[in-house]
Amino acid sequence: MTAYAFYESPFGLLKIGVANGKVILIGMVPKADTASQPTPLSAEVYRQLQEYFSGKRTVFTIPYAFQGTSFQQAVWAQIAKIPYGRTVTYKNIAQAIGKPRAFQATGRAVGANPLAILIPCHRVVGSNGEMTGYAYGLEMKKTLLDLESTSSVTCHNTLSHR
Repeated sequence: MTAYAFYESPFGLLKIGVANGKVILIGMVPKADTASQPTPLSAEVYRQLQEYFSGKRTVFTIPYAFQGTSFQQAVWAQIAKIPYGRTVTYKNIAQAIGKPRAFQATGRAVGANPLAILIPCHRVVGSNGEMTGYAYGLEMKKTLLDLESTSSVTCHNTLSHR
């Protein structure tokens, strides 16, 4: 069973889902859409996110589980490796998972990331270094990158190939 909790953030209401001792969802919602059932883990997620938003945390230490296709999970695992303050391209991720021509499918998988901020899909940019789609809007993506001191978006291929 999944327990959902809602917390206010500088960007709006966060919905955090916890199941089997792992975080399975972090997302922004306009309003609470179910009863809030805070758990010690959801409270820890919120605490670490507060530290991130205040510039005091660069790495999260939260147990999480991916729920998606094997392709999505491979993409999300690569995104999880992108260091704080760095960016990579969709193409870099596609190459890192051994699917160099699948950058459009990679983009769709990035957009389906269920663990916003924890799995830092905001650090993924277009091939030309431009900010491209983000589930919560480009303004929020820019704000998160600025928070991480990435004031001018530059691409760094920091992913290892399989």
